Amino acid sequence: MIATIRALSGKSPRRYIGDSADPERVRMRDLKEETLRVFRSRVINPKWLTAMRQHGYKGGLELTATMDYLFGYDATSDVMDDWMYEQVAHAYALEEQTQQFLRQSNPWALRDIVTRLFEAKERGLWKSPDPTFLDALRDVLLDAEGDIEGRGESGL
Repeated sequence: MIATIRALSGKSPRRYIGDSADPERVRMRDLKEETLRVFRSRVINPKWLTAMRQHGYKGGLELTATMDYLFGYDATSDVMDDWMYEQVAHAYALEEQTQQFLRQSNPWALRDIVTRLFEAKERGLWKSPDPTFLDALRDVLLDAEGDIEGRGESGL
């Protein structure tokens, strides 16, 4: 709806999301505020990432889905800042423990996460990525592709 309003009017509307996690205290939050809250409490939370590593292949799928949700919200509602892309790139693809987990349990997830990060850069959502991040991500992408090929599977 946000993207449609912006396309039709040329102006970005106010963005709100309802939080009914506690039915006794339903809250409305600005979508950017909610994105920041979820980003800190879940997306890059080391405890959550550790829990995802305990779920093997499915944990990798959950990381990929999280990256897709962030990308989708940003593409339609402009809620991500460059520092957020850098932190998710580090936590999901460049941090050694998570990278090794994904390479072993779900290299398709690692490939898809890195591909989505490059798409964010190409679309101008990740506006000024550090070139060293991009170089490191290229290496991770090549390694993930090699892992997939080594299994004799394309995953497509």
